[in-house]
Amino acid sequence: MAGRAMFQKIWDDHVVADLGDNFFLLHIDRHMMHDLGGPAAMRDVHQRGLRIRNPELTFATADHAISSAQGRAGTTETGVRLLDGLRAGARAAGVRMFDVGEPGQGIVHVIGPELGLTLPGVLLVCGDSHTCTQGAMGALAFGIGSTELIHVLATQTLVQPRPKTMRVCFEGAMGPGVTSKDLILHLIGTIGAAGGNGYAVEYAGSAIRNMGIEGRLTICNLSIELGAKMGMVAPDDTTFAYLKERRFAPSGELWDRALGYWRTLTSDVDAEFDREVEIDVGRIAPHVTWGTSPEQVLPIDGVIPDPGAMAQTSKRTAAIAALAYMGLEPGKPIAGTPVDWVFIGSCTNSRISDLRSAAEIARGRRVAPTVRAWVVPGSEAIKRQAEAEGLHRVFTEAGFEWREPGCSMCLAANGETIPAGQRSVSTSNRNFVGRQGPGARTHLASPAMAVAAAIAGHIADVRSLGV
Repeated sequence: MAGRAMFQKIWDDHVVADLGDNFFLLHIDRHMMHDLGGPAAMRDVHQRGLRIRNPELTFATADHAISSAQGRAGTTETGVRLLDGLRAGARAAGVRMFDVGEPGQGIVHVIGPELGLTLPGVLLVCGDSHTCTQGAMGALAFGIGSTELIHVLATQTLVQPRPKTMRVCFEGAMGPGVTSKDLILHLIGTIGAAGGNGYAVEYAGSAIRNMGIEGRLTICNLSIELGAKMGMVAPDDTTFAYLKERRFAPSGELWDRALGYWRTLTSDVDAEFDREVEIDVGRIAPHVTWGTSPEQVLPIDGVIPDPGAMAQTSKRTAAIAALAYMGLEPGKPIAGTPVDWVFIGSCTNSRISDLRSAAEIARGRRVAPTVRAWVVPGSEAIKRQAEAEGLHRVFTEAGFEWREPGCSMCLAANGETIPAGQRSVSTSNRNFVGRQGPGARTHLASPAMAVAAAIAGHIADVRSLGV
């Protein structure tokens, strides 16, 4: 009998019942809510005459609909209503909420690891597709829909089909200017936005082992853009060092017991995967998207592709539509494309290491006069840490706007949008049509590449700045 992958070990530990036909009833260890889905779900549970089964296992915060303007001055009427609803529902149900301005508040996928709520071996869900981010901690974490959210609140369980397993090995050493964001964009461009459909993806290999936790969180964040519902990294000493003494992480004897369990979660040497992919990271350059899907991506020294050269009809049709929306011409270098906006933030790239790397490039330079550039920290704790290190001054002296923590311009649910027809380089995870506002044109890139674009006034190779 073959060994088990880490996914199988965690899945098996959470099965309450085998329902047949590959469906299972699973116990949920952690449930996180935000201001978009949380208020309505808690209201629905109450109106059905039910109660929240385990309020001590649910945690709430406001991130999607609140303004990132200083003092939250720009919060819309809808944002205020959703925040009030989240506060009232959490208070009535006994759910722990991390409120605006309080340590702990921030983007839900950022605060989970930061607070030590996301631990190796836990099964964590949230009504948001980028919950897969938290698989970087060695957790089984995935997004759920609104009906599933109500089911979790009322029962602390969930019915799910068991996915197949995929292992992606990133091997080798990354070159100058190359980050975890470039690795995952390269993977999506290589196997496609549907390449992970039906799989739970484990990221492994020497590049992952040598990567910090925050880089792993970026890799796992884009698992959903690969088509996979969940992505994960085996917990190791890097994971344990990150979690030690986090606010909600176990301590004392409980830490020692947890550590003993966490060390068993790695995939067995003889574990078999349904699909395996290997990527040589030494061959990867900084990447940037050119189209309206994360799979429409190319190295910074590449040229915009010609749809006429694409063999698959579906990809050719999608490319024609994407080029029309993005206002680009095939055959031209992507570098040099003028930009109007730069956004550094989101659950993909708003952590302290992202801000440090961005500030290092911005230091002593100026944002181009034609560009408006924002930096939005992922959490209140990150904001305070960055300010303690003086990073906010580096950004503001360079011409960036320093904002309050939240999702902000990633999906623009709080009303912060890119004007129609204008072009943005964004560190977020989706470049879909209208994602940053109706008619907005979005290019995904790493924080380093975003700063390079802000300084140059056009899409630029960060390596040209001596990185």
